[in-house]
Amino acid sequence: MVDFLKKMTEWMLNKEEEMAKNCAVSIDEIDKQIEKVEEKRKKLEAECRDNLAELDKIITKLKWIKSEEIACQREREKKKSEGV
Repeated sequence: MVDFLKKMTEWMLNKEEEMAKNCAVSIDEIDKQIEKVEEKRKKLEAECRDNLAELDKIITKLKWIKSEEIACQREREKKKSEGV
């Protein structure tokens, strides 16, 4: 579906580019489109920042869990070697 939307968008932009070459494009309409795309970009940037922050929290937690498990394994190995 995403590929279809990309292809449709590219097709529409190509058609508008052809129209612009023939001086047949409304500047007001293009300004509206630019505004919509810029708003969408800002929204996606915010979502990406939020998602990356959440992933960073998960990675940090997993690394902590890993270090705890490594410490437990070392303690078990130490006890084994001491014959406990």
